[in-house]
Amino acid sequence: MRLVNHERNAIDLRTTPVHLGLGSRAKPVEGFAWDPEVLQAYSAAVAADGAEGRMVTIFDGEGPGDHWERHPSGDELVVCLSGSVTVIRDVDGVPDRVALRPGEATVNPAGAWHAVDMAGRATILTITAGLGTDHRPRTSAHPAEHIDTPGPQAP
Repeated sequence: MRLVNHERNAIDLRTTPVHLGLGSRAKPVEGFAWDPEVLQAYSAAVAADGAEGRMVTIFDGEGPGDHWERHPSGDELVVCLSGSVTVIRDVDGVPDRVALRPGEATVNPAGAWHAVDMAGRATILTITAGLGTDHRPRTSAHPAEHIDTPGPQAP
C-alpha cells in the first residue's frame, strides 16, 4: 500500500480509494485492501492528517450490509450512484432509515452507528472520516447489543 502523488491516469475508485488530506491534497491509495494489515499501513501513512483526512471510495454490492460501523472523527457522506439503498442509523438508540435513489445522498453524523442495505445491485460512493472507525457484526437490529465485541480499526 502506498499513497501516490500526482497520478495522471484514470483511477478506479472501486479498487483504488483516494485519500483527501491536509493542504487540499488528493492521493490515490495504490495496493489498498480491506484487511487489517493494509488498513494499519494506510492509517499510519495518513496519521498526520488526523481527523481532517477523508477516504473516497466506491462500493458495488447487493443485499443487506453485514456490519455496523461508526466514524467518531467526522461525518460520512454516502451517495447512491445506481440502484436503491437504505442507510440505517442508530443515533442514541433511536433507529433512523434514509432511502436513497441514484443521485441522492445522506450524511451519517460523526459517531452514529450505521449500516447500508442495497435493494438488488447497487453502487454507492462514500467520503469517510476514517480515523478511529469501529465495526460491529450485524447480527441484531442495534449495534449497541454488541458493545463488548471490539471491531477492527479502519482508516
